[in-house]
Amino acid sequence: MKTISYLIMLSILVVAVSCNEVKTKADCQDDKEAIENLLENYILANENQDFDLIESIWADDEDIILYGTASDERLMGWQSIQDAITEQFGLITDTYISSSNQFIKLNCTGNTAWFAETLNYNYMYKDVANSYESMRFTGVVERIDGKWVLVQAHLSLPALDGIGDK
Repeated sequence: MKTISYLIMLSILVVAVSCNEVKTKADCQDDKEAIENLLENYILANENQDFDLIESIWADDEDIILYGTASDERLMGWQSIQDAITEQFGLITDTYISSSNQFIKLNCTGNTAWFAETLNYNYMYKDVANSYESMRFTGVVERIDGKWVLVQAHLSLPALDGIGDK
């Protein structure tokens, strides 16, 4: 009877330990660096109009979402995002993007993270230089099949200084 009790306790302990994957500080740092790399690749893909890289950054799902800077720019699913990016790449050239104020936070299980950063987005449109300064880029990334990918993103622009001031 004592042996059976011992085996039951040991089994419970093994199951409990295996169900509670504990992330070490080193694991979290590796994940954070992988997400930083993903966000850097997002910038490089846009600068170089590298559609294959863009495609590898986003999850290929119908429930991913991207909110753009236009009031009606709510892109749901990979196909909608793909269409918008294809159109954008056909309209703009000479893109240069710099990022700052990056923040990344992983959830306790290490399979989801959220981020925020500021982008300065410069490009040519119809031979005229344009720029978005202090664009806010926020979103959610998820580890799918061992790889970090975007599942939600939001680009927004700060209100013009003085608007709303009395």
